Amino acid sequence: MLLVLASVTSPVSLTPHQALGIPIALVGAIFLSVGAQLQHRGVSKVEKASGGASKGLSVKQLLRLIGRPSWVIGTLMLGLATVFQLTSLSFAPLIVVQPLGAVALVVTSVINARATHQRLDRASKRAIAFCVGGVAIFVTVAAFTATEKPITNGELVTVLVILAIVLVVFATAFTRFRRRIRALFYIIGAGFLYGFVATLAKVVINRIESHSFNALTAVCILFLLGAAVLGGYFVQNAYSSGPPDLVIAGLTVVDPMVAVGIGIIVLGEAATAPWYAGVLFVIAGAIAVYGVFQLAKYHPQTRA
Repeated sequence: MLLVLASVTSPVSLTPHQALGIPIALVGAIFLSVGAQLQHRGVSKVEKASGGASKGLSVKQLLRLIGRPSWVIGTLMLGLATVFQLTSLSFAPLIVVQPLGAVALVVTSVINARATHQRLDRASKRAIAFCVGGVAIFVTVAAFTATEKPITNGELVTVLVILAIVLVVFATAFTRFRRRIRALFYIIGAGFLYGFVATLAKVVINRIESHSFNALTAVCILFLLGAAVLGGYFVQNAYSSGPPDLVIAGLTVVDPMVAVGIGIIVLGEAATAPWYAGVLFVIAGAIAVYGVFQLAKYHPQTRA
């Protein structure tokens, strides 16, 4: 893990001010790990008390979560994780901060193994290594080949239209197939939605800082909130049907890939990138996604 982070961050020359983003991001990753474990515990207790959530958490079950101290504390920690993540991005470059999110997967795996008294076997550890390595390679290639530029109104409209389609697809799939849905559906769905949330949050922050807030920005906020709410609901359902480290694995893989993919495909941030960058994107993405599916297959709790 340290070798991966060293290889990612070594080419970047940081000022003392930018270096502050590293410990901030690490603290955020720890909050994310502990918060995920506590939320998972709260969802499991509510599910057990109400006879299961095979059809998706109901409104009554969601309301019961508010009465679970572990879930409430976990939610507060996830809120703190978000604050630390956004703060770290204001200090350090994306190439330094983004791969550090993979630390949350490692920490969550350790915490969950101790909490459930189930040690991760070799196959699960190998799957986690694929997730962390794939994401690190993916983000590294993006950082060194993509060029960041302001999002125009036309590009923002395109992003919002794509998000609207994604919302409809996942909402429809959940409504029609909720009886047969497994944890991976919720994890992938939440990862896609949170990838859009990260992109739109960046747009809103930039437009507020540049004093260019307009009606389209307000629409952007509404879509952001809608994606965050549906993504959050999917995460809670994923907790009820899978271990927390599997949920974090899916989010730390799918979320950054979607965000970077939007920048490459929609915003044209890789228009000047060499041809081999696309090949590396596909390989790194395949490695990380393979790790998620392997973790879903071999994790001791999912097999049980």
